[in-house]
Amino acid sequence: MKDIILTVHSKFEDKFRKGYPLISKEALASTAGLEEEGSIIKLVDGRKQFIARGYYGKQNKGLGWILSWKEEERIDQGFFERKLKNAINQRLHFFQSEDTTAFRVFNGEGDGIGGMTIDYFDGYYLINWYSEGVYQFKNDIILSLQQLADIKGVYQKKRFAQSGKYIEEDDFVTGERAEFPLIVKENGVNFAVYLNEGAMVGVFLDQREVRKLIRDKYAEGKTVLNTFSYTGAFSVFAAVGGAAKTTSVDLANRSEAKTIEQFSINGIDYEGQDIIVMDVFNYFKYAVKKQLKFDMVVLDPPSFARSKKHTFSAAKDYTDLLKQTIAITEKNGGIVASTNASNFDMKKFKGFIDKAFKDSNCSYKLMEEFSLPDDFRTISQFKQGDYLKVVFIKKTG
Repeated sequence: MKDIILTVHSKFEDKFRKGYPLISKEALASTAGLEEEGSIIKLVDGRKQFIARGYYGKQNKGLGWILSWKEEERIDQGFFERKLKNAINQRLHFFQSEDTTAFRVFNGEGDGIGGMTIDYFDGYYLINWYSEGVYQFKNDIILSLQQLADIKGVYQKKRFAQSGKYIEEDDFVTGERAEFPLIVKENGVNFAVYLNEGAMVGVFLDQREVRKLIRDKYAEGKTVLNTFSYTGAFSVFAAVGGAAKTTSVDLANRSEAKTIEQFSINGIDYEGQDIIVMDVFNYFKYAVKKQLKFDMVVLDPPSFARSKKHTFSAAKDYTDLLKQTIAITEKNGGIVASTNASNFDMKKFKGFIDKAFKDSNCSYKLMEEFSLPDDFRTISQFKQGDYLKVVFIKKTG
């Protein structure tokens, strides 16, 4: 199949030449010929000189991704194998770890192929496809993976429905089926994961270093509130680290059973912890009314969330949420403020923190900060890819 040749607007030429990987509609003089997802696109400048080659794949971010800046490089099975081999080689220390058996093997544009990620769970590989375009290369990518790695089985999540949501199906692709729950380790702590139960598997791997620090340095003897707790991963690490008590709050009904399971597989008596199914926004009001205060609060909301009564957007509402958190944090207590919103940077995030404390007439000290761990590789040309921002804050007064 011949490449679709598309001309780039002059003001975008330099950006693409310097390695920016996302192809957007506004960067193109015309989108004529873009019909079949997975078509190979050749980007040229106004003089028809080669800039880069990529694929057409609509997702919420744009029209596709650049794969190569070398004119002679073809996008074939060999190409995908080279990219995957390089990604695996960058993570050999993870494969050799006995303490951690769940991590990211391939991180989209950070490893050279935007629109897909691959996670590793104790011999099983989970591929997330974010557009039908990249999904067209499924056979080449899975064949490459099989040739490069010792694989028990492969699962997938198709996340390219028209609404941008996960497409519900069995998710098993090839190899042997896993027995669920699949028990994996993260820094010696157990997690129960399910590779075949909807879009989420039970743990967000990008918070590994944050959880470890909570366990190793901050949890001992503390009362810990974990908001938007999902399956209770932060709570489990806090409990393993010697927390006096953890309280996990999440709106989803399934969160209770999932959190109980995570405590149980680590030998922690879940009945000694509080697990509450409740809208976090309502819980803050309840805590104020009951005059509850915590030594440490983990605040890791989704970048966008909607419940019956609330719509939350991190860019718009994080400051207010943090003010409510400050109100129920003990003096000299800690707040782990976290966001995965990619539409603002760490500087702006710290601005939200500063405003929240000033509005609350409280003083604070920034203790430590995190972005993505090294298995979540990013590139400097695509700042949006480095989405995670976590700050440990001490409420000093």
